[in-house]
Amino acid sequence: QVQLVESGGGSVQSGGSLRLSCAASGLQLEYYSVFWFRQAPGKEREKISCTSRDDSSTFYADSVKNRFTMFRDNDKNTAYLQLNTLQTEDTANYTCAVAFTRRPCSVAVNGYDYWGQGTQVTVSA
Repeated sequence: QVQLVESGGGSVQSGGSLRLSCAASGLQLEYYSVFWFRQAPGKEREKISCTSRDDSSTFYADSVKNRFTMFRDNDKNTAYLQLNTLQTEDTANYTCAVAFTRRPCSVAVNGYDYWGQGTQVTVSA
């Protein structure tokens, strides 16, 4: 059974940092492109980052560029999203997803193969 389990969310003050984890089981994460999404109450889900299967291609939404960094540890079968300089507008539920594709992040995928359940990030002023 494939599972993606996020963790690391929580409540922080503006300017703070968090590191989110996306731990995979039942699949080898190194063969997948990994994506992070977030959804704030009343807003549409937003794709905020991507790293391609071989990590040669990355994507960051303008809203998080230069503040968030995505990386993975294949030995731990886990992907991470480092959130720095958090702002109140970063408050959202953060979810990871994977796609079995060789496409770079600049090319849209046909769909996502697996999703995590999400982890909540709340940033206070």
